[in-house]
Amino acid sequence: MTEDMSPAERYAAARLRAAEQATALAPFREMYDFELDPFQIEACEALEAGKGVLVAAPTGSGKTIVGEFAVHLALEQGRKCFYTTPIKALSNQKYQDLVRRYGAEKVGLLTGDNSVNSDAPVIVMTTEVLRNMLYAGSQSLAGLGYVVMDEVHYLSDRFRGAVWEEVIIHLPDSVTLVSLSATVSNAEEFGDWLDTVRGDTAVIVSEHRPVPLWQHVLAGRRIYDLFEERDGQGGGRREVNPDLERLARMENSRPTFGRDKRRGRTLREADRERERRQRARIWTPSRPEVIERLDNEGLLPAITFIFSRAGCEAAVQQCLYSGLRLNDPEGREQVRRIVEARTAGIPDDDLHVLGYYEWLEGLERGIAAHHAGMLPTFKEVVEELFVKGLVKAVFATETLALGINMPARSVVLEKLVKWNGEQHADITPGEYTQLTGRAGRRGIDVEGHAVVLWQRGMNPGALAGLAGTRTYPLRSSFKPSYNMAVNLVSQFGRHRSRELLEMSFAQFQADKSVVGISRQVQKNEEGLAGYRGSMTCHLGDFEEYSRLRRELKDRESELAKQGAAQRRVAAAAALEKLKPGDVIHVPTGKYAGLALVLDPGMPSGRTNGHRGFDAQDGPRPLVLTAERQVKRLGSIDFPVPVEALDRMRIPKSFNARSPQSRRDLASALRTKAGHLVPSRHRKPRAEAADDREIARLRTAIRAHPCHGCTEREDHARWAERYHRLARDTRQLERRIEGRTNTIARTFDRICALLTELDYLEEDTVTDEGRRLARLYGELDLLASECLREGVWEGLGPAELAACASALVYEARQADDAMAPKLPAGKAREALGEMVRIWGRLDALEEDHRINQAEGVGQREPDLGFAWPAYRWASGFGLDEVLREAEMPAGDFVRWCKQLVDILGQIAAAAPPGSSVARTARRAMDGVLRGVVAYSSVG
Repeated sequence: MTEDMSPAERYAAARLRAAEQATALAPFREMYDFELDPFQIEACEALEAGKGVLVAAPTGSGKTIVGEFAVHLALEQGRKCFYTTPIKALSNQKYQDLVRRYGAEKVGLLTGDNSVNSDAPVIVMTTEVLRNMLYAGSQSLAGLGYVVMDEVHYLSDRFRGAVWEEVIIHLPDSVTLVSLSATVSNAEEFGDWLDTVRGDTAVIVSEHRPVPLWQHVLAGRRIYDLFEERDGQGGGRREVNPDLERLARMENSRPTFGRDKRRGRTLREADRERERRQRARIWTPSRPEVIERLDNEGLLPAITFIFSRAGCEAAVQQCLYSGLRLNDPEGREQVRRIVEARTAGIPDDDLHVLGYYEWLEGLERGIAAHHAGMLPTFKEVVEELFVKGLVKAVFATETLALGINMPARSVVLEKLVKWNGEQHADITPGEYTQLTGRAGRRGIDVEGHAVVLWQRGMNPGALAGLAGTRTYPLRSSFKPSYNMAVNLVSQFGRHRSRELLEMSFAQFQADKSVVGISRQVQKNEEGLAGYRGSMTCHLGDFEEYSRLRRELKDRESELAKQGAAQRRVAAAAALEKLKPGDVIHVPTGKYAGLALVLDPGMPSGRTNGHRGFDAQDGPRPLVLTAERQVKRLGSIDFPVPVEALDRMRIPKSFNARSPQSRRDLASALRTKAGHLVPSRHRKPRAEAADDREIARLRTAIRAHPCHGCTEREDHARWAERYHRLARDTRQLERRIEGRTNTIARTFDRICALLTELDYLEEDTVTDEGRRLARLYGELDLLASECLREGVWEGLGPAELAACASALVYEARQADDAMAPKLPAGKAREALGEMVRIWGRLDALEEDHRINQAEGVGQREPDLGFAWPAYRWASGFGLDEVLREAEMPAGDFVRWCKQLVDILGQIAAAAPPGSSVARTARRAMDGVLRGVVAYSSVG
């Protein structure tokens, strides 16, 4: 190649190579046994040039290489690098990776419950740890040159997302920020914001998947491609596979059985047989069948996403019962050695409780579950064995899709619907992309495969839309909190704090959305000027005349509404007088006519064995119509008052569900009251006829000069358009006002509440405020108030653990069926006092317009973990505690870890001379034992 160059070109190429060799990137590239991708090189070059970078790329594309280059630069420059991750498991994983590359003496780990080599130049930590260091003004920040924020798209998380923005805003200007994100559709917008708050930031977006992904649907015994290429290979357009569309039509079609006129006989039997054969091809294979099919096709290892913990465990059991084995004897032996080594510290009694032996049998066969309900140690083992190829089929909840480095050859989605905490909803294109992004292992697989199981009613077109859409917008979830407010005011004062909060991504997005609305307001104002000119009248002020006509119309509408409301009240009052056995005439609706009242359906409470209804619904009588129908009627069926025409005895043996009972009673009703005619309801005189305001307005309209204009109605049409556009413009202006400075307004309300409670005095943080500054979490203010009022004084360690659990625990699903079991004595009294204090704070928040629905404020403390926490801190065994708690081991460990964390905060924040600090530390020792202590992640 160089032989074809001129001497000048060879000289220029040599200069370029020399310049490249002089960069920090050149030796870094030599550390890897593969060539870096163009997007990785572009990001690393921008980073070396002193710019911050935002890298948005698909899962598995290797964007963490850019983060590792930041580590390389920091070490080369003699500065520090903090590598932050959203979850402890990912921090542990990244720590191990960096230790292997740079050695244990240069890398540390901080995750809240783990602290390893915390003075190292490179520290891996969870994002919350860095946020707390920034607020505390930690000495560890000295010499910090780079911060890597892995999985930065977590700032969309409505529970924890604010932490990412707090870190980005508060990092010193001298720190270079490296943001690594999944592919998001508004990366440029996020980059613009980073440019605003952090300075020059390069945005590098890569849509390219290093391992191509193929989409499939598994129906019956066949795996169908979801897409079919048209117009040439690879470069043509993709269309939905017609075979899949044919399957959907076949499943949804109903057989039509005609007659063979030539032979004069029905084709019913022949059609049924043909349909049976066709439909036999469309079925959803069982979980063991799916794994066997993937194994036969060479598509293992695979992760099957099941949106249920119980479903994941059931899937493993089904595979075991079917006799499925994916490991040979040598593989089984390797699995047993690794598992026994990793679980050697767990007592045998606990292993039995944790279902160890069933779990081990699945692992030996190459099958495992992975979900948040598992013991963290067990999850780590599954991840390790999967990466080593010793577990080939994992059934996981969607939490596995977030962060953990566990790529597979194939990803299977059982269903495209999941429970979102409130209802069953279709998964979004972003969620689909995140889940299927696990398919395809770089450097191992030539291609990855996403397999969706056929389900009844599946629409291949909708699935293709889901698979073909890359819409995953990053939306800020930033909200000020009480802890954030006192920390900000302490460092910057209220005015500067307000300015900092207005720099949040949340406000940036809100302000950006205002631009379009402001443009619309300008257009509307131009339109209003035109309408004003068109409605000008030479006889007088037509705007004034139009206002009088509008006031008249509004007054007439108001009186009409009042009349309708009075009629509804009268009708409801008449319904309230009804009794079982009254014969009435339903005036209107589907069931108009003669009816017998079976139950008056009074609101609130029970009447005659029937459940009542909300008072706002009014009475809803249950009636038997003359046509033998038993129906619950509503106020809509009674626009006018109704009265009893007669009375009938309802037999005690009457059963509304029995057709015979209904027929007999309806017959008796027609016999007794069929001849009765209801009295006609006289319509009352309209209130408008006697209203003085209406009379005044009509007189003013007739006396106005414009009333005699020959073009009056033409002007009136323009005036009506003017009025409508002016109303729309006012609504837009209110929307602008509502979105402008929203974060700062919320901050002002929080500061006003904190001032009322003596946590703040103008720009000064009081002693109570400094205590609040050391308490992080959703219920920071409640914890601070409990310390202030001495609620936990005199409690034992186990009793304090029970109380502190209410500050962190939140049930996965709200269950109001029965009150949770609570410890007796002082702990029960203290928990009751905590709920009382929360009630007082809740009322204060309402006074200050702090809205919990918007993610700001204090939720009610959940007492559901108080009893398990009390028993565990008291020294009871794992078997007994888990059996009473009815809780998976993984959940129990996770809540205990969070309990230890909040107890540590309480110990640090307790007033001088208080016994609570000592008790909290003893409670931590009581909780951090056994299965909780030897779980390295939580």
